[in-house]
Amino acid sequence: MPSRRTLRNLGLTLLLVGVTAIWGWTFVVVDRAIKAYGVLGFLAVRFTIATLVMLGLSWRRLTMRTLRTGAAIGVVLAVAYFFQTLGLRYTTPTNCGLVTGLFILFVPLFDRVLYGVRIGRLLWLAVAASLLGMLLLVGESPKALRIGDGLTAVAAACFGLHISLLSRHSRGHRPLALATFQMMAIAVLAGAAWPAFEQVALPSTDVWIALLITGVLASALAFYIQTLVQSRLPALRAGIIITAEPMFAALFGYLLAGDRLTARQVCGAVLLMAAILTSEIVPAWQKARGSRMGQVER
Repeated sequence: MPSRRTLRNLGLTLLLVGVTAIWGWTFVVVDRAIKAYGVLGFLAVRFTIATLVMLGLSWRRLTMRTLRTGAAIGVVLAVAYFFQTLGLRYTTPTNCGLVTGLFILFVPLFDRVLYGVRIGRLLWLAVAASLLGMLLLVGESPKALRIGDGLTAVAAACFGLHISLLSRHSRGHRPLALATFQMMAIAVLAGAAWPAFEQVALPSTDVWIALLITGVLASALAFYIQTLVQSRLPALRAGIIITAEPMFAALFGYLLAGDRLTARQVCGAVLLMAAILTSEIVPAWQKARGSRMGQVER
């Protein structure tokens, strides 16, 4: 019979899988909403909703020290969401989800550049495979889609930078409070830029539904669950689960948005997912194998 710890970890894993599915689904939700509403306006309202929800959960844990760290890291996250949402305006939910999955490859690259962490040959091979996969994925798309895919690739790099920074500077801070200030930073930046670049107007009923879904479910609740899960499961295991997001994006793009990939694009998508998963699973397997061998030697 499974132990209590095994059942608990299984429950946490399923929670994170659910969050990943929500993120994949919202590519379609956001795609429809921003076609009827501005990118900056959508981000401003979405993350204002998320901030208010998170403040209700974390207001007793907020400190000025966490505010400074969270706001600084939140600027990077704001740029990531801006390019991802703008990219989604010029590409399909499927492409946007798959290209966003490249974030997992940028994390060790930024670790190397910023903190001198060594990069193995496997990762360089994964980077090369992912670049080839992205070229195949967008190679048969119209010119407008190539712009969207390029913008999403910038977003993926920013998401990778965000994770790298967060892993280095989150120690000594309450995760929930840190997440709150990051979302607050996005809300403030998008809200400040909104009237300068877009017409300020109230959302329609359909856009409000998308805003509530993304603000409450895909932002506040998702950040809370991710924080909870990663406080109890190894980061590597959580990272592997999160890499399912592009597959959910492709699934919902197929079911809800009518996205269809050509044979060449399918090959590109497979290369992307193989590169992403290999960069996570193989190191985990090597670490586990080394641990077992060490136990045998002792």
